[in-house]
Amino acid sequence: MTHWFEEIADHVGAAYLRYSFTRGTANEVSFLIDEMGLAPGMRVLDVGCGPGRHAHELGGRGFEVVGVDISRTFIDVARRRSTPGVSFAVADARTLVFDSEFDAVISLCQGGFGLSGGAGAGPTRPDADADVVAGMAAALRPGGRLGLSAFSAYFQVRFLEDGDTFDVCAGVNHERTMVRNEAGEEVERDLWTTCFTPRELRLLCSGSGLDVDQLWSVTPGKYRPRPPNLDEPEFFVVATRR
Repeated sequence: MTHWFEEIADHVGAAYLRYSFTRGTANEVSFLIDEMGLAPGMRVLDVGCGPGRHAHELGGRGFEVVGVDISRTFIDVARRRSTPGVSFAVADARTLVFDSEFDAVISLCQGGFGLSGGAGAGPTRPDADADVVAGMAAALRPGGRLGLSAFSAYFQVRFLEDGDTFDVCAGVNHERTMVRNEAGEEVERDLWTTCFTPRELRLLCSGSGLDVDQLWSVTPGKYRPRPPNLDEPEFFVVATRR
């Protein structure tokens, strides 16, 4: 059974890189390098890499990067661009098989984390997001660092849009949205986004052997270190494997 996001990715393809929220890649990568204390030459795993924008940016700055995504279409798009030291593979973030292989693991913009629920998600459990965090933690060498963004439950409820439905028990927002392909053709699709509080993120990390070093509120493309608040759509977590 395919994941509901695969259908969206199949339609959007390379047009994903035209969306406005993808234009802040350089800012996001600079932020995570600074906040995670990364240095060129380190090996980085990008979970839910999509068409590879963060992986290619990191590769261009001297990092060795492996990008994984559940969408074969997105992986094919990512492979169209060749960056030294950067490779890609199709993989489900809920069933990662890496073992202490990376200096850092990242998952940004609800790439592999926060999209595991919803109708048509395929075989899953209520705590599938815990499986994702556990897999990322296992991929880190001891002392390695995780950089993770997650959508804010506070922001989602405060600015709930007309037509959206927020499941208070599950913390999942459901919306119908229009997505456009490279030819400009639009189709309407369902989108389920799991939202989190800082406490939930800390508990998820702790349960997977990660110590949270920093937790900021951020806006895509305009990352900067700000304490958790109600006004920005995402949280960004920096954690270290024990």
